[in-house]
Amino acid sequence: MIAPPWTPIPPPLYGGIELVVDQLARGLQDAGHDVLLFTTGDSTCPVPRQWVLPEAEGTRIGLAVPEIRHVIHAYEAVRHCDVVHDHTVMGPFHSEHYPDLPVATTIHGPFNEELSDLYRVNAERVPIVAISHAQRRAAPEIPIARVIHHGVDASHFPVGDGSGDREGEYVLFLGRMAEDKGVHRAVEVARKAGIRILLAAKMREPWELSYFAEKVEPLLGNDALYLGEVSHERKLELLAGASALLFPIRWNEPFGMVMIEAMACGTPVLAFPEGAAPEVVDHGRTGFLCDDEVAMVEAIGHLDELQRIDCRLAVEGYFSTDRMVSEHITFFESLIRS
Repeated sequence: MIAPPWTPIPPPLYGGIELVVDQLARGLQDAGHDVLLFTTGDSTCPVPRQWVLPEAEGTRIGLAVPEIRHVIHAYEAVRHCDVVHDHTVMGPFHSEHYPDLPVATTIHGPFNEELSDLYRVNAERVPIVAISHAQRRAAPEIPIARVIHHGVDASHFPVGDGSGDREGEYVLFLGRMAEDKGVHRAVEVARKAGIRILLAAKMREPWELSYFAEKVEPLLGNDALYLGEVSHERKLELLAGASALLFPIRWNEPFGMVMIEAMACGTPVLAFPEGAAPEVVDHGRTGFLCDDEVAMVEAIGHLDELQRIDCRLAVEGYFSTDRMVSEHITFFESLIRS
């Protein structure tokens, strides 16, 4: 498995791709397979690891040179493996230098114009795994080998009762401080519903800082608190204590790991029916799919109609690491046979 070079595996803070890579590497090893994870030297995933970069390149995320260097060394390390699962952008292109090596890639981002151009020229040679049907529909002309939804190990998530903290009940926003994530909408919905909201969000990039200053900071108050980018342990506490997770996206979100992380803690999800949300949220059972902000405000008043155990069971069942790993193994075996 080749991880991106931007964040350690597993991620100490924000990092949805890195969480998935960590779950897959552990799950494949637990299933009896020999796993080599090419990552960065500060990673702690408990599988055999190799690296060229001693630390993740978080401050240079997206730059070509560190990723190309990472990829060149990665393919030399994995050249004798039975199959390579590449989670980088550059790697599938470099893999043409290893024509006898079965390589597959997962696209974790949206099929926007740039990424569609990249994957279109490589899809016949390097099979693509999509992470949702919504993601796949955005580029119907690009062949997709499999759609495999993400999963998490529910045993690593505490089940909460949604009673909040010492200051009382709250709903939670967890993700990036970005307009497409709808942080400002989450605050407005919670305020209209008369419930406190806590915001835990990554905010490092210039556009994240600008969005926060212009759209979110003016909305903050005693009933809307920004906690910063929280640790994994604090994230679990917040998810378990929340009455609900607000996921007010208005774009074609490829998946949304935070939804199944919330459900693993027994916390229902309130989302708009955009992107992969309808593939994740079972309306009326593990949350509510709301047409607009008014409907989301109303849904907060109906949270007591949901059973938190149903959210947990959905993750222990379909959205589990075991299911995700099993589907990848079946896919990898088909690559080797072909």
